[in-house]
Amino acid sequence: MMLDNTLLALYQVSNQIHPLSQTEWVDFENIWKPYTAPRKQMITTSGSTEKYLYFILEGVQRVFYLDDKNREATLVFTYNPSFGGVLDSFLLQQSSKYYYESLTPSKFVRASFMDINHLMQKHQAIESLIRKGVSLANAGILERLVELQCFSAEDRFKNLLKRSPHILQLVPHKYLANYLGIDATNFSKFMNKIKI
Repeated sequence: MMLDNTLLALYQVSNQIHPLSQTEWVDFENIWKPYTAPRKQMITTSGSTEKYLYFILEGVQRVFYLDDKNREATLVFTYNPSFGGVLDSFLLQQSSKYYYESLTPSKFVRASFMDINHLMQKHQAIESLIRKGVSLANAGILERLVELQCFSAEDRFKNLLKRSPHILQLVPHKYLANYLGIDATNFSKFMNKIKI
């Protein structure tokens, strides 16, 4: 099976989640189209419906919530090689409560809901791939909720570094502090105090 570099990462990540046969892979790879976003672009806005599932090739993005007092809550970061977008809005095809924003110039391939839905109906393995991918994302969200509710700020910082040590170089620290639910001053103290 010959893969160009663009789709090689998509193939490898998909195969780790749930392997596809050659026929299933050919159908799956054909629905992905290139997409780029400059730094600080809103890819999906609250109130709109997520029309695409993204696979990140370059750059860093975040999903965040904005309340009625303009306070932000950063929920998740996405970067290569991984899937991205506002998954609940995409899968349910309902209005998003969240924003999806590029923090850096970003390159993706993306597939429309219509194309993915069609392939999920056509191939049981593609439905399994999507279901397992969403289940893995949900497991990560549940783990993060436990950390936010039960762990100290310092332990949340240490866990982030253990889970994703490279993230300090990828994401501006103000967004990491927001993601961890700590103020920027404490984040700086942890940066100086904890051996990385």
